[in-house]
Amino acid sequence: MAERPDAETPGAREPRDLVPADDELTPARPFEPVPSLDVESTLSIAVDLPPAPPREVPEDEAAVAIDDVPVDPGFVASPTEPTTMSVAIVASRLAAMPADDAEAAADPAPEVTPLPPSEPFAGSRRDRLRGEHSTQPEPAAMLTADRLLEVNRKTRPGPEGPWQRFVYNATFRLVNLGDSAKVRARKELDHRIQKHLEGGARFVPVLTRKGGVGKTTVTTLLGMALASAREDRIIAIDANPDRGTLSERVPRQTRSTVRDVVHKAASISGFTDFSTLVSRDETRLDILASDTDPLLSEAFDENDYNVVADLSARFYSIVLTDCGTGIVHSVMRATLQRADSLVIVSGGSVDEARLASETLTWLEANGYGDLVRNAVVALNTATHATNLVKLDEIEAHFRSRVREIVRIPYDPQLAAGSVVSWKDLKPLTRLSARTLAALVVEGLPAERD
Repeated sequence: MAERPDAETPGAREPRDLVPADDELTPARPFEPVPSLDVESTLSIAVDLPPAPPREVPEDEAAVAIDDVPVDPGFVASPTEPTTMSVAIVASRLAAMPADDAEAAADPAPEVTPLPPSEPFAGSRRDRLRGEHSTQPEPAAMLTADRLLEVNRKTRPGPEGPWQRFVYNATFRLVNLGDSAKVRARKELDHRIQKHLEGGARFVPVLTRKGGVGKTTVTTLLGMALASAREDRIIAIDANPDRGTLSERVPRQTRSTVRDVVHKAASISGFTDFSTLVSRDETRLDILASDTDPLLSEAFDENDYNVVADLSARFYSIVLTDCGTGIVHSVMRATLQRADSLVIVSGGSVDEARLASETLTWLEANGYGDLVRNAVVALNTATHATNLVKLDEIEAHFRSRVREIVRIPYDPQLAAGSVVSWKDLKPLTRLSARTLAALVVEGLPAERD
């Protein structure tokens, strides 16, 4: 194809002259940059506003005011050099008040009569079994297995008793006749002994004015019966000022005595330290022996007993005290001041019963009438001349003065005056000891402030 003679090659084309002639334009001014606008100067408007009303501080904030304290955000206290900062608190509202108003506001608030204290929990486990709601907080002892477990074939325990057990096993555990009458009586007695006690230790002295009637024997039986049925700790203290034999009724595991407890009282910090000073038998009864050294010139006195009693109250729920024959001794006074119940021991002879009754008379004459009315008499029938007197008449006499009487039968193991094995005692002896324990516990206060 033939090229056009006037064709423009790329890059060879010159721009058109778009500028008009000189006679058509005014002389051009040099380029001047547009000045930047000052936004603040152009938008600022002066307006006269009335002064802001003072802020009213709410009453709950006006009670106190914290002065403005400058805080340095870059300040960090050194971990090795702890520092403290005090903030001044002023009563701003009182300062801003007139003098008369400030004095009126500074007057103490009128006394408010406090609400009456709530009565202690008086419910029973059987009430809770019926699904009743208590209006008072329940103690932890109310969460028992018989309340929380649904009684059915799996959870109901097997019966006790030869015939009942045979039927239960022969029917492949389908027929449960329940416990025998003897077993039910035993469990009921256990329930009485296991009474829940709150608010510290309970003290039970065992005493009489005549020696040789069996105070140590009764103390041992009572302690074993309590320890075998209860889950808390029981201790028996030999407080005989001269020489007691309570520690000889259990297998002795230590040579420590009440004197060692008094000397080491400052270093005893827990039950582990205290347990090294007592002997424990098969029923978990702890025995604290009395002084056995005949060369001691200083007898066990009131101050010593208070030290031992205070330590025992820290670790035990029931404290039994095997008292001596000196009823006017200072130890007896300290013992009776702490007593929650009494056990008076009487023999089966005429003079032994008369001296036991005179003990009650002395207690009433010295301001312990309440303890006498709540006391339990243990009538030891293993003493001499028991078969020659009318025991029913002795019991009738004491029933007019004390709460209950329990007979302690003759047992060859007790008559030997040696170590007593609870499981080897005659069933009647164990039953008498458990009955005595139940009566004593029933006379103890359930709660104490």
